[in-house]
Amino acid sequence: MSTSLPFESAYRHGFARVAACTIPIAIADPAANAGSVIEMARECDADAVAVAVFPELCLTGYSLEDLVMQDAVLDDVVAAIARIAEASVDLMPVLVVGAPLRHRNRLYNCAVVIHRGDVLGVAPKTHLPTYREFYERRWYAAGEPWSGESVRIGEIETVIGNNLLFDVRDVPGLVLHAEVCEDLWVPVPPSSRAALAGATVLVNLSGSPITIARADDRRALVQSQSLRCLAAYVYAAAGMGESTNDVSWDGQTMVYEAGALVAESERFPDGPRRSVADVDLDRLRQDRIRQGTFDDNRVALGQGRQSPRDDFLTIDLDLDPPARDIGLRRPLDRFPFVPDDPARLAQDCYEAFNIQVSGLEQRMRAIGMPKPVIGVSGGIDSTHALLVIARAMDRLGRPRSDILAYTMPGFATTEHTKSNAIALAEAVGATISTIDIRPAAREMLERIGHPFAAGEPVHDVTFENVQAGLRTDYLFRLANQHGGFVVGTSDLSELALGWATYGVGDHMSHYAVNTGVPKTLIQHIIRWVVSHGEVDAATARVLQSVLDTEISPELVPPDAEGRVQSTEDLVGPYALHDFTLFHVLRYGSRPSKIAFLAERAWADPDVGAWPPGFPDADRYAYDRETIVRWLRVFLRRYFAFAQFKRSAIPNGPKVAAAGSLSPRGDWRAPSDGNAAAWLRELDAALPQDAQPQ
Repeated sequence: MSTSLPFESAYRHGFARVAACTIPIAIADPAANAGSVIEMARECDADAVAVAVFPELCLTGYSLEDLVMQDAVLDDVVAAIARIAEASVDLMPVLVVGAPLRHRNRLYNCAVVIHRGDVLGVAPKTHLPTYREFYERRWYAAGEPWSGESVRIGEIETVIGNNLLFDVRDVPGLVLHAEVCEDLWVPVPPSSRAALAGATVLVNLSGSPITIARADDRRALVQSQSLRCLAAYVYAAAGMGESTNDVSWDGQTMVYEAGALVAESERFPDGPRRSVADVDLDRLRQDRIRQGTFDDNRVALGQGRQSPRDDFLTIDLDLDPPARDIGLRRPLDRFPFVPDDPARLAQDCYEAFNIQVSGLEQRMRAIGMPKPVIGVSGGIDSTHALLVIARAMDRLGRPRSDILAYTMPGFATTEHTKSNAIALAEAVGATISTIDIRPAAREMLERIGHPFAAGEPVHDVTFENVQAGLRTDYLFRLANQHGGFVVGTSDLSELALGWATYGVGDHMSHYAVNTGVPKTLIQHIIRWVVSHGEVDAATARVLQSVLDTEISPELVPPDAEGRVQSTEDLVGPYALHDFTLFHVLRYGSRPSKIAFLAERAWADPDVGAWPPGFPDADRYAYDRETIVRWLRVFLRRYFAFAQFKRSAIPNGPKVAAAGSLSPRGDWRAPSDGNAAAWLRELDAALPQDAQPQ
């Protein structure tokens, strides 16, 4: 994080902008190709790009064959590199350019790294394909590690080796390594060891003529390497202008980050193209910290026994990133637990639902096939849990009538939610019973001397928890009576906020099927259940009615104007809380970064994708003030309040890849923690007009 930069700058929040560039080339004309590189470099500079990567041998063309051994061409390469270096003096990007270079008694196929007038280093290609259409060993020698020797490029003298790292000191976490085309196609690419040594941005200058399905092979390789190395991988292939004697070229460019595609350009372009993306250096660093086997692998390989970079030469440089709002160039989900892509969302819903079902099945088998006991309120959590139970019973060959569902109206239960609960239970074939908890609640309130028992309209936390506790108490005793076990309904979002009644309350159950599912995903799983024919038409109508109902605990009677108690009015929008939860739980992100991302995601409802099926009328926006307000609420509740509840949660399956909050799983934390450090970080980063008053 660069704290000297303003809040609005992506560079302040751990991002670095990279570009994979392809340009039309003129074969064996380095002067013309240098002009194309410089023109693209200037465009990248205007775009605030940190690293711009060009194709393999782009100064001569990859396909010049024996012409590469002509001194006229090689001399022109030297002049072209000097020209690009001179033109880069006032440009921000680190330029990585492909060129053939003379060194010792051989030619080398090289990635030349240029920045602000200097040639910082040269990375020669290590693995030279000489099979099928490739014939590189006819012309080039294989690259080797830096041995203390320099390479001369005209008047320029610089280091050469396939073990060079370029560390950008004023963009923390940006460490660059370059490899060339075939280097990626071998079992252990040079970039693998570079990543273990600390490289976070791996770049590949590629020639790679195109054949049917080769683009898919490239994607698979780049995706896999970025995931295995927990790195960004920037890939630029040759395209327009290369010789088509025997092959053709498609100019494919792409950027992957830890296995996820963040940018790609059209193939077979009719001019220059570039894929530009802001890669998340913080995320990569966090992933490497969390996945301890990453560095264990370096130790097992005997690499860098004293220091991870012992086997590498590190060249330091400064970028001087812009102190302004440059936007954010990467996919950004409003709902990080809910994919925007319809196919991916359907797959996630299928997997989530079946993870829950299979978890419940196994627990029921293990404890002697008890009858599931569940409280149904007409809200989305208990609705979804009931659907999970119903499917589990089908798979176990048990009658759904063995599901014992109870609706327990209290002082604020509406006829709408009660009727939904009953209709849903009947629709799925459960045995439904109604137990009015109001008499027992009045007796308890009276016995403890609560003002409500004397007729005063006091609806405090005691009033609420008497009702919540009684409901759970009834469920446990009913389970005892009927040979059952209580299936819990609280979800991941509620656990994050501590929005559950502790102990004898909705916090507790014998097995909790929803603990791994965030609130924002549950509604989509229910929609998936409907759309995939998992329920009949009558049940589908009830489910839609549940989805249309405002989220409420229904523990406090409506006010004088008839407004029912709203959970989101009390603790904040689940859309924002789930956004924060994802970035805290999955990436350990700073609050200021979460605020920055949330503002980018939520500022304009007409910008960016929404999940499939999300109602148009509900497409809302949040401004910075609102985002920061509820972010502070989340930080206080998550870090300073709710952990004691999470430390005692019942068993339940992990569902989201981002993690679970089980103390036996992804999240172990002290129950007596505090939120001071997170709140300080947020307040220090925000502009003065966004500070708490």
